[in-house]
Order: sequence, then C-alpha cells, then structure tokens
Amino acid sequence: MKRTLIHNGLWLLIATAALFSAIAPAQAQDKKPNILFIMGDDIGWMQPSCYHRGLMVGETPNIDRLAKEGGMFMHYYAESSCTAGRTAFFTGMHPYRAGMVLPQLPGAISYLRPGTPALAKFLLDLGYNTGEFGMNHLSDNPDSLPTAHVFQEFWGYLYHLDAMQQVSFPDINSSPTDQAVVPPCTTIPIPGIANPPGGVDPKLGTCMTPPRPVIWMKSSDGTAKNQTGKDEGPLTLKRSKTVD
Repeated sequence: MKRTLIHNGLWLLIATAALFSAIAPAQAQDKKPNILFIMGDDIGWMQPSCYHRGLMVGETPNIDRLAKEGGMFMHYYAESSCTAGRTAFFTGMHPYRAGMVLPQLPGAISYLRPGTPALAKFLLDLGYNTGEFGMNHLSDNPDSLPTAHVFQEFWGYLYHLDAMQQVSFPDINSSPTDQAVVPPCTTIPIPGIANPPGGVDPKLGTCMTPPRPVIWMKSSDGTAKNQTGKDEGPLTLKRSKTVD
C-alpha cells in the first residue's frame, strides 16, 4: 500500500500567498517519515489538479505527485483570515484563545505570546528538524516569529500580500480601508534586522509603518533568546514570481 502525504488545499507556486512548513528527520536511521505541510491563501480547494480531477484548467503536477505518494484531506476546517488559520494550525488552539484573529499588519500590537502551545515543539521532541518557509503572518514581534516557537529555521515574510506590495506600490497603504492600525505604529527590533521607522499619516491618522523585508531567521533550539536574523531584501513584484 502506498504511503500518502497529508496536505491542505494549496498552491505553493503562488508566491504572494504561499506558506509551507517542512520538517526533515534529524536521523535517517530513525526511519521517521518526512512531514511536509503546504498551506495556501486565496485559492479554491479545487484549484490543485489532484483535487479538481480535470474539472478545471490548472495543473499542479508536482503537488499531484506528492498526493499520489501520500494522502489527501477531504474534510477540513478553515478560519476566515490567514492569521487566524495559521494560528489554529501552529498552536492547535482556537485563534480567540491565542488572541490572533485579525490579519496582522506592520507594528500591530497583537502577537503570539511566549509559552503558547506549538506544533513544532512536539516534532522537535520526536527528533525532527523543524522549519517554515514562505508567508508567516503571525505578527512582526520577535516573540511571535516561528524561530521563537520551536521552528529552528524560517525564511519568508511576515505580512499579507498588500503590505508586502508597498515596496512596488508605495501608495497601497494610504487609505483606512487598506491599513487601519491605530498609533503608535512602532515595531520591536528583530536581531540582525534593521528596524523600520514608525509613522502616522497626518491626514488619515493611520499607521504608515513600512513592512519588514524578507528575512532569514535561525534558532538552534527554537527559542527567541537564540534567534539570529538576516535581511534578505524586499519582496518586489518581480521577485514574487519566483520567491518559492
């Protein structure tokens, strides 16, 4: 019988809305299975061809291959925002319990608190190496980063697409409907990453804090105190086509 890989409604190749967490076994002799979970935003569950079975035009051959070798979720529960959905997956808790329901913007005051249950903790305790790559969207507070919640490595960005587009479209956050976070609009420094300036639009009274760049974080034990970071540059429109 073929062993199956469990995965969600997804599309990894869409760089603007892709997140995946990959965990490789720490020791090959343990013969633990590799675990790959792909989470996609802003797509329909039938868009991967392994789900639509020819009823739609999109083709995802690599994902289809993983599905054939693995297993497919046919029943699922999804939250109404990417922050809430990621919170539920990463913690196993309802987002209200973690205080992470609304989409997180640059300088937002909500974040994933230290000590919150973490899926990666169970995997690390089982001998896995843990990593997350792509879109995180669980706050830009250093205590909320994946590498502060037992992921040993993170490469990606911390906000939704609209915020990350600011480098290519400077006026995208210039109205209350696009970004309506109240002042003081400040961010807490992340080790190794330059802190962006805070600011408030004098006419609209909304935050104008620019998003952080793509970052590469590491932590040997998945704790905030051992985090180190590197600026990987802005997520430009051109770069977003191949970021994954």
